[in-house]
Amino acid sequence: MSASLDSVTGLPAWKALWTHHGTSSGQHLRQLFAADPGRGERMALERVGIYLDYSKNRVTDETLRLLVQLATASGLRERIDAMFRGEKINVSEQRAVLHVALRAPADASILVDGENVVPQVHAVLERMAAFANRVRGGKWHGHTGKPIRNVINIGIGGSDLGPVMAYEALRHYSARALTFRFVSNVDGTDISEATRDLDPAETLFIVASKTFTTLETMTNAHSARAWLLAGLGGDSAAIAKHFVAVSTNAGKVHEFGIDPANMFGFWDWVGGRYSMCSAVGLSTMIAIGPESFREMLAGFHAMDEHFRTAPFAENLPVLMGLLALWYNNFFGAQTVAVLPYEQYLKRFPAYLQQLTMESNGKHVTLEGQPLLCDTGAIYWGEPGTNGQHSFYQLIHQGTRLIPCDFIAFGQPLDARTVHHDLLLANVFAQGEALAFGKSADEVRADGSPAWLVPHRTFDGNRPSNTLLLERLTPAALGKLVALYEHSVFTQAAIWHIDAFDQWGVELGKVLAQRIVPELSAAEPPLAHDSSTNSLIRRYRKLRGGP
Repeated sequence: MSASLDSVTGLPAWKALWTHHGTSSGQHLRQLFAADPGRGERMALERVGIYLDYSKNRVTDETLRLLVQLATASGLRERIDAMFRGEKINVSEQRAVLHVALRAPADASILVDGENVVPQVHAVLERMAAFANRVRGGKWHGHTGKPIRNVINIGIGGSDLGPVMAYEALRHYSARALTFRFVSNVDGTDISEATRDLDPAETLFIVASKTFTTLETMTNAHSARAWLLAGLGGDSAAIAKHFVAVSTNAGKVHEFGIDPANMFGFWDWVGGRYSMCSAVGLSTMIAIGPESFREMLAGFHAMDEHFRTAPFAENLPVLMGLLALWYNNFFGAQTVAVLPYEQYLKRFPAYLQQLTMESNGKHVTLEGQPLLCDTGAIYWGEPGTNGQHSFYQLIHQGTRLIPCDFIAFGQPLDARTVHHDLLLANVFAQGEALAFGKSADEVRADGSPAWLVPHRTFDGNRPSNTLLLERLTPAALGKLVALYEHSVFTQAAIWHIDAFDQWGVELGKVLAQRIVPELSAAEPPLAHDSSTNSLIRRYRKLRGGP
């Protein structure tokens, strides 16, 4: 594809969509359903255990045809194939992008620089499984001989968001005799609260940092180390029994006091936000067990294969990516609400924030040229039904268009069926209300006085997808995460951006390192802007300094 400035918006397929948008965007979902009574059954797709109802989107058959045409013209198929071949599609870092290898079966072959990496992946998984079984079975003893009862994962970004999301999502399947906590924030209250009521003799820390130099992670790790030693008499030999590492820096791991035999590695072709299937998922495996962890990997792989092989018009991640792009670029929608009607998925929207916004928050093309269109939308959300009593008001009657993804399950994990029926009634009702609203005539017919009619009118025409699965299992979680991963990929391919670097997080980290010594020194010369200089001086005074 051309690297010129108009390589995205200049495509004939993009221009055709703009023309189509101009003639079709005024159609209301009420009209579309009235003209096509079978639309709800026809505009639905069931693949790999996920039923996607996309009929409540502001699209026609022609819209979908043109969106698929855009995907083809943008080289999406070639990008998918390149990723699965192990090509270095992360162009700014010259790396392969192979999170799909983390969940490939043992007999698969995926090459990076001519080497099949799948055997390496499974070797690490086997080591993880052996370790997890020892902890779960009470055979891993701490320094004093007590078995481990508490596991604290220390990481940040993908080394935290994936593990904590997966633990919360799959808590139903977790070992309830063990306590799991997660520390990411460099705010000292995070590590303090995580350790406050625990016995050091029964506590294991998993420190997840590829380089073992991440500022926030290592600050928390050293505080955890100090807490442990204070509770165990100061014997540094205790570290090897209470800390393991997810890292590639054996030297730093050994220097910390961790036995390198208890270091679980991963590879530079695994991005942090795509790493929950790697050794970063060690806490997940300890929580749910190796068998359930492998079921989750199988769910990921099923969606990977569907994405790799299915025609675009019948491809769940491609369809969701195209619909998200349709609202972002042609309707000016700036956000997407992800609304799981499942309390166990309470951290899923937070997980998706990193996945989507760190991946597609880019302003230049693969060649470094400025983009002439908007990229990544802001993803956010909370579980239903809680959100219905807070922010849904804005979605229903606000002035902004906010596409929604509803996620629900047919079978509850809790035996209270009446609760689940009420939960599902709400998710179906919300999709219906958003799509069709309530006209002024309908409000009047209910007997509302004239002055109140505008306040009680719902315009409707608010788009949504509904994802319905049988049950929240480890495999189902894997499918859902992979679905959104590949939806992100689809959008990035069309925007012609690198979804796998994250240079935007670097500048603030560099400046923070520079500022740290300036906060406690008496009066070093400050060379920042006047605002930052003033804030540093004010902070010194608040700390009781000069």
